[in-house]
Amino acid sequence: MFNKRDNEPDYALLNDPASQVLNQYGDSIETVPETDSLRHQSLHINGDNGIGENPNRYKQHGFYFNADNCIACHACEAACSEKNDVPGHLAFRSVGFIEGGSYPNSQRINISMACNHCDNPVCLKGCPTRAYTKFAEYGAVLQDPDICFGCGYCTWVCPYNAPQLDPVKGQVSKCNMCVDRLEVGLKPACVAACLGNALDFGVIENIPQNRTQAKTAIPGFPDTGITHPNIRFQQLKNTQRDMKRVDNVELKYHREDIGKDSKANVYKPELDPEIEKTRQWNLRQLFGSHENAHIVFTLATQAVMGAFLLQVLGGWFNTNWGAALQAPVTQNVLLIVMILLQTFGLFKLTMHLGKPMRFYRGFNNLRWSPVSREIAGVSLFYAGLVVYSLLHFIQYLFAPEWVNTAYLQTFAAVIAFAGIAFGGFYMIKIYRIPARHFWNHWHTNASFVATMMTLGGCLLAIFLWVMDVLNRQQSVTQVGFNLSELSFILGSGVLLEIAALLSHARDTRAAHSEAALSRYEQLTTYGKSFMLRNSLLVFSLVLCVASYFMPALNLILWPVLIISMLLSNAIGRALFYVLVIPTTMPGAFFWRNKKFQQHARETGLAAMPQLGVLPDTH
Repeated sequence: MFNKRDNEPDYALLNDPASQVLNQYGDSIETVPETDSLRHQSLHINGDNGIGENPNRYKQHGFYFNADNCIACHACEAACSEKNDVPGHLAFRSVGFIEGGSYPNSQRINISMACNHCDNPVCLKGCPTRAYTKFAEYGAVLQDPDICFGCGYCTWVCPYNAPQLDPVKGQVSKCNMCVDRLEVGLKPACVAACLGNALDFGVIENIPQNRTQAKTAIPGFPDTGITHPNIRFQQLKNTQRDMKRVDNVELKYHREDIGKDSKANVYKPELDPEIEKTRQWNLRQLFGSHENAHIVFTLATQAVMGAFLLQVLGGWFNTNWGAALQAPVTQNVLLIVMILLQTFGLFKLTMHLGKPMRFYRGFNNLRWSPVSREIAGVSLFYAGLVVYSLLHFIQYLFAPEWVNTAYLQTFAAVIAFAGIAFGGFYMIKIYRIPARHFWNHWHTNASFVATMMTLGGCLLAIFLWVMDVLNRQQSVTQVGFNLSELSFILGSGVLLEIAALLSHARDTRAAHSEAALSRYEQLTTYGKSFMLRNSLLVFSLVLCVASYFMPALNLILWPVLIISMLLSNAIGRALFYVLVIPTTMPGAFFWRNKKFQQHARETGLAAMPQLGVLPDTH
């Protein structure tokens, strides 16, 4: 247990003589009924079996922040880091700010933020390893770094940037509500250290002494509907109509007047570029992202899934290209290539983890996590693909009379199809994140399906073109007709992608969210790369139409079409990852400022111990 001093000051002591029944979201403040067997259990803090005597131990607790009092001294950050031994490149609690107006009527709002121990913790539901638990004691959402294998998905889904992925240790950690202090009647360390009396803590909805408000949001605070965070705010001072971020995130928060009381009005994010940017390539940043492993995995998996579907279904329905791919040598080599490509994608994804040797923990949260379900679905497809291939090799090499592998191959194919449906659905689901507006659009669904159609078709076309022509198993004319059939599949995928892009552009252009900034970055910072990708899509569509109506030219058209499709998908998927902007809390000029961190790495500041070493991102 935490050692409580005899002379603890009153401001550091918990004091909630009464509490309400429901919070402002309609959720119960009582975490478990008084008769529940979960009560009166030890948290086993540091091996101590003691049980705290706090009478409100089984009520939801939360932070209270008075924005009018915060002076941005960062004492709360220092106290938190000292107590929890947080390394210099991480912070469980951080202070950022937004500014508005101009001299002499300028204004700054400081915001101190840590984990909000939400009623609906999306980090808990998203984590594939079950490293998170929401405890009945104080409603604390706690995370065990030893269970975490460092995928970082919780950092994607959290709107408040509370979970911290340590690139050195390869694991996530975060604010633990100082439950060891709560057990002995003390408020968290950050609250006790606050100089301006801006931070407070207690049973949620209890307004501290000398305070009058308990708002659920202030300017710069992300959408509370995602998680129902347990933090309340007071901010009595009038604010400017537009409050700007200063952390190089080119957003402002615009006040929408919905009533006479301006303090009750809503601030919504809007695009606010201070300097007009020019259209650029930025290929190094585009393909130098730390999400390159995800690019390889998603493209490889979707290509193999699409190719397997087209190959098997083409054979079942006796299409021309399906029949051509049934040639023993062609099918054997194709299956081997698909297995190798899928294996490479899985390897890259696994090595991207902070703790790759703990990859098997990805199955631990099938009940809640879309990541666990994606892993299960892709693994099921991989198993079906391997079994299907082995049965085909056995039939081809040994032709055993005692068993007909055709029925077993069909069964293995059905298993693989189930993996495609289940894994493909959750491969999309993991990106439909409310905290990442650029991804949370049906364009994500369409793009992933289109990639299956286009890259899967390209993979089959390579074998039709290379194997059949080189081995002279079919005439050049017949190969052209086979490719002509596939061009319809590819053309449909390209049309789907183009339609989704147009819808995405329309919706993000008018969005009151970070998606508007993503759209701006797409047209400026990566504008030339984006235009190249779009041009390749249109060019590919033209080639598909030409291939369909002029099959005699297919041996010339298809090499160009395949290169165009590969480049288009690679650039498009890289843009997909590099452009997303999460709904994080505002940072400062230096701290929590990605552009400053990039500058620090380029100039060597990030490697200077006296300034605090900044490791490369995971």
